[in-house]
Amino acid sequence: MRLPILRLIAFVTLAASALALAGRPASALVEIDINQGNIEPLPIAITDFISSDGIGADIAGVVAADLKRSGLFAPVDKGAFIEKVSNPDVAPRFEDWRVINAQALVIGRVVEEGGGRLRAEFRLWDTFAGEQMLGEQFFTTRDNWRRVAHIIADAIYQRLTGEKGYFDTRIVFVSESGPRDNRVKRLAIMDQDGANVRYLTRGDDIVLTPRFSPTRQEITYMDFAGGQPKVYLLQLETGQRELVGDFPGMTFSPRFSPDGQQVIMSLQQGGNANIYSMDLRTRQTTRLTASNAIDTSPSYSPDGSRIVFESDRGGRQQLYVMGANGGDAQRISFGNGSYSTPVWSPRGDLIAFTKQSGGQFSIGVMRPDGSGERILTTGFHNEGPTWAPNGRVLMFFRQAAGSGGPQLYTIDLTGRNEQAVPTPEFASDPAWSPLLE
Repeated sequence: MRLPILRLIAFVTLAASALALAGRPASALVEIDINQGNIEPLPIAITDFISSDGIGADIAGVVAADLKRSGLFAPVDKGAFIEKVSNPDVAPRFEDWRVINAQALVIGRVVEEGGGRLRAEFRLWDTFAGEQMLGEQFFTTRDNWRRVAHIIADAIYQRLTGEKGYFDTRIVFVSESGPRDNRVKRLAIMDQDGANVRYLTRGDDIVLTPRFSPTRQEITYMDFAGGQPKVYLLQLETGQRELVGDFPGMTFSPRFSPDGQQVIMSLQQGGNANIYSMDLRTRQTTRLTASNAIDTSPSYSPDGSRIVFESDRGGRQQLYVMGANGGDAQRISFGNGSYSTPVWSPRGDLIAFTKQSGGQFSIGVMRPDGSGERILTTGFHNEGPTWAPNGRVLMFFRQAAGSGGPQLYTIDLTGRNEQAVPTPEFASDPAWSPLLE
């Protein structure tokens, strides 16, 4: 269970920072333009936060790792540091940081408040302008220190890029273990960097396609108890499980609407499958497609006005977009191969998908009208993209040729920053949470 964390008011700028500017010409504060095509990572120095034990260094290490994984920041090697920061309340010696090309500097402190409570504070400095850019402090419990680190990384990311970060988030996924012909699949949840793994189901039944609610600490997923797939809701903090509905035939790919009030899914009846929505308050079900094909993997646009889904109504799996109430659907994918698992970006500007062509599986993106298709990564078997809440990074699962099972990876929209996400067992079907409150 996540413990609450209280964010306090930002620091006022130190008088020392004003003195540091005396006699120096005004200089623009450092920033990263993440909309340009080729981004050179920003050199940033992150010192070990001052503390009575190693927790300050641990927090700084997580902050540095978060920023580095984004591909936008290049933490400077601590071995190059000249100044040893001993008092975060005093302006640093900026020349010592400029000489090692640290364009931004993060310093901090962690104090035991008593009763198991910590106060963590940090300051972000522009070393070339000699100005403090940001200063905040937080109170939390000691066992919640990693979340403090993620929140600090988000604050730095937002101040330097102008957009929200994505580090204070969680991933729900399917953890897989055992031999391939008798694989045990359990729902699991972890921080976005692979830490704090916790299992949500015991593995008695096969589980698939977990998806986060955008408004509550709740997920929807499929459970094959008794060999018949059913859609469930699971409250993450209480562990309470609820059957969404008992539908005839097979149910697939449940996903929440943007307001969290509906679940959209695919129901199979006979040889075809259609898209249905269910109001979670009234349990009323509405049929949205009526084709003689297999329509599945629906995903809402962030404003809730449209739905993208995959269908073989044209003879091969392709992507289609229709209104949230159903009606005519327009095909948007026209490249060679088959398209599947579409998911709309939280920003509304792109749709991510899996593409199978030439014996390879690719993760790509396109605009909602089908234009601007770009392949981000290709491999033996890549599948199941899910968006970070800021719409800049995707997570997916990959099973490499000859490997024992799937693993999780992230990739950004440039396609150049691909990284493995550590999990204790094989992992598939990831779903990214919204930013935690």
